[in-house]
Amino acid sequence: MPMFNNNEILDTIHMIDQQHLDVRTITMGISLLDCCDPDPKAACRKIYDKIARSAQDLVKTGQDIEAEFGIPIVNKRVSVTPMALVAGASDTEDYLPFAQAMDDAARAVGVNFIGGFSALVQKGMTPADRRLIAAIPEALAATELVCSSVNVGSTRAGINMDAVALMGQTVKKAAELTADRGGFGCAKLVIFCNAVEDNPFMAGAFHGVGEGDRVINVGVSGPGVVYHALQAVKGEGFDVVAETVKKTAFRVTRMGQLVAQEASRRLGVPFGIVDLSLAPTPAVGDSVARILEEMGLETCGTHGTTAALALLNDAVKKGGVMASSSVGGLSGAFIPVSEDEGMIAAARSGTLCLDKLEAMTCVCSVGLDMIAVPGHTPAETIAAIIADEAAIGMVNHKTTAVRIIPAPGKDVGDTVEFGGLLGAAPVMPVHGESSADFIARGGRIPAPLQSLKN
Repeated sequence: MPMFNNNEILDTIHMIDQQHLDVRTITMGISLLDCCDPDPKAACRKIYDKIARSAQDLVKTGQDIEAEFGIPIVNKRVSVTPMALVAGASDTEDYLPFAQAMDDAARAVGVNFIGGFSALVQKGMTPADRRLIAAIPEALAATELVCSSVNVGSTRAGINMDAVALMGQTVKKAAELTADRGGFGCAKLVIFCNAVEDNPFMAGAFHGVGEGDRVINVGVSGPGVVYHALQAVKGEGFDVVAETVKKTAFRVTRMGQLVAQEASRRLGVPFGIVDLSLAPTPAVGDSVARILEEMGLETCGTHGTTAALALLNDAVKKGGVMASSSVGGLSGAFIPVSEDEGMIAAARSGTLCLDKLEAMTCVCSVGLDMIAVPGHTPAETIAAIIADEAAIGMVNHKTTAVRIIPAPGKDVGDTVEFGGLLGAAPVMPVHGESSADFIARGGRIPAPLQSLKN
């Protein structure tokens, strides 16, 4: 018997052609631990050489698979070991050259982003961590392809509030140094709680120290496919809605598994995971918000939104996990405001506000993502927003994150245009009351009782 019948093949072609089905990214994770060197120039040479050597065929392989299978593969990316761990071995205070080595290597191999200018500081900060964090604003301004992330909390460690305060200042400085581009540097910076080691999506991807030397991770997409599937079950009960999402997620993830295994085989690099997250784009028909509205909400953000998103996120996981030999990364429904046409519309109408987005992050991946706020927002307010989101992740054993843009010179009602997959972010209001004394306390918020599982 044939593996697929004609109807299944035609159905998949229709999903790709009409419903925005794609593989969002093939990401090669590369360990740079063997690039450590006391001489920073030697370390940077090793970093460039290993990335260039390891990923030299990544883009071409992705293009070949895309052409042969007819499956759009939107991005080819690289993630590396958190750079604070690599640069810490070098006798230097200046970590900008490490970011430039990453950027040069990414350009040489042709990927669209490289992640891993990162630090893991959930319990404390080494001198190397502090130097890397200090270099983030300039690194993001001086490079085009480098993405940065900092993990400030975890369920096991609690929340490092000194790091949270520092990241509030870092976000502000990154916005100021890229003011000519609407604060674009902040779009390449993610602050995590419970960061995962195998995330293929930018800007938060890094190659964890528990990973092998190289690995291929794939991130799928498909909000448009889920949206179209739900149109066929209008008025049905939520059990039918959940079952429909599960079946659709299975088909989407199965395609990702095929691409991941084929890329792994051709590149001679072990297959890691498929991240089955629903990743939206600004294109009409490719929106997570429109899925929620298809369930019966007039506008995303109104009452019922959190419940609808919880159902969607859970059904995606249940359907997708059966379609891949290894599911990982973030695996849920993303709600990046600027990257989702429906979210943009809901934010502009005022229905979707920052507080509602925070509530929604309790039940989905990943957090307050691609949120634009007024450029005059104080660093302490940004830090407090980060702390709130980290607390949700810490208490709920889940990954949460903040990617926030204090848009220079912009205020509520304005829009920041980034273009491409990053879209356009309506500037959303924040509370005017101060959180400065709260952030000034510093120290560490202890881990919750549920962290004691041994």
